[in-house]
Order: sequence, then structure tokens, then C-alpha cells
Amino acid sequence: MKRVRVVVSGRVQGVFFRVECERRARELGVAGFVRNLADGRVEATFEGPDDAVEVALAWCREGPPWAKVESVEATEEPPVGEREFRVR
Repeated sequence: MKRVRVVVSGRVQGVFFRVECERRARELGVAGFVRNLADGRVEATFEGPDDAVEVALAWCREGPPWAKVESVEATEEPPVGEREFRVR
């Protein structure tokens, strides 16, 4: 079990990043959340099996077709037992 917090910079708001992130996380069976930040970045957490979290993290480096990801800051955190993925 693994939990990672990511902050994604670039053109990541207004390009369906959160919607696609939620869809991918649910397909992978990963819990957590995704939300827009006031400074134009997107923050997300992914919690679940190591492999699934790594796939979610790799997706964040690409984003949806309309996004232009410039950087992804990833920080591993202790799992907190989240059970679902949601958009905030």
C-alpha cells in the first residue's frame, strides 16, 4: 500500500485534467482526490497498491490531450486508509 501527493504545473486547469484524473484513478482502483489550486496548478493524492499508484503518477506526467504538463512534484506520504477517489 502506497500514498503519493502530487502537484502538477503547466496548462492543467480548464483542460479536463481533474475529470480525466478521476476516471483513471477509479479504473486503477486508487483512492484519494484531485483539486485545482488557486495558483493554476493541480494537486492530487493517490493511495492504493504500489503498481496502481505508480501508473496514476505516470499519467500525471502526461495529463489529458489538451494539457501541457511542465512539472510534477511527487511526495510519498503514509497511507491514511482512503477508500474512494473524488474531485474537490
